[in-house]
Amino acid sequence: MSIHVRHAESTAVITIDRPHKLNALDYTTIDELSAWLEDATTDDAIRSIILTGSGDRAFSAGADISCLAQSIEAGTTHALQEVVARGQGLTKRIEQFPKPIIAAVNGLAYGGGCEIVEAAHLAVAADHALFAKPEITLGFPPPFGGSQRLPRHIGRKRALEMILTGDAVDAHRAYEMGLVNYVVPATELLSTALELAVRIERHAPTAVHACLAAVTRGLNVPIDEGLAVEAAWFATTIPTAGVRRGLDGFLGRQTVTPK
Repeated sequence: MSIHVRHAESTAVITIDRPHKLNALDYTTIDELSAWLEDATTDDAIRSIILTGSGDRAFSAGADISCLAQSIEAGTTHALQEVVARGQGLTKRIEQFPKPIIAAVNGLAYGGGCEIVEAAHLAVAADHALFAKPEITLGFPPPFGGSQRLPRHIGRKRALEMILTGDAVDAHRAYEMGLVNYVVPATELLSTALELAVRIERHAPTAVHACLAAVTRGLNVPIDEGLAVEAAWFATTIPTAGVRRGLDGFLGRQTVTPK
């Protein structure tokens, strides 16, 4: 297995476990991670997910170049199917996941590793972490969604500087640009990510899902359409026990949970 999962109560901690390859994403790793996320979608025991890398050198150095090279050498059709479809499929699944995914960036987040951070809902970085988009040095643009998500997160000019130069930025610069939520000492990385997960998990799962879906969908559409998305997700929460508990708690009433 290229990934390992442990549970900290209702938070699942997924570790990309290829330290000898700086946790590079070969096809097996991408497929295992995608399959695990598919199963976790309907697992009510899991309220949130932390995604990190093995060791202290790398979150993920990106796509495994040996796999990528073989696909490219096989031609455009193979490259599109094996590299782009697979990589974009993973980052899309992360971005659209109905439970919060927190990237705990424990070192290098290059290429596909950076694209996973971009797709994750939240991110905490160790103070030695580095972020880069080095695909241009191989002669192609980011293929896992990075040319689209990064400009949306940090702005067109900042994103283009990273994408066109391939140069790395440190954790503090990533924080200033809005790519990560917190920068902490490496020894506090997982505890900070877990504390963030707990702060989210105290709220109703239906509300968390609605917030994630409304923001993810509304971010990429005109404001009027986004407002309609917001209204639709608000409407889905009205009949839920979470709303009843929240209102009753605020108003000091005893909640009777619907059967």
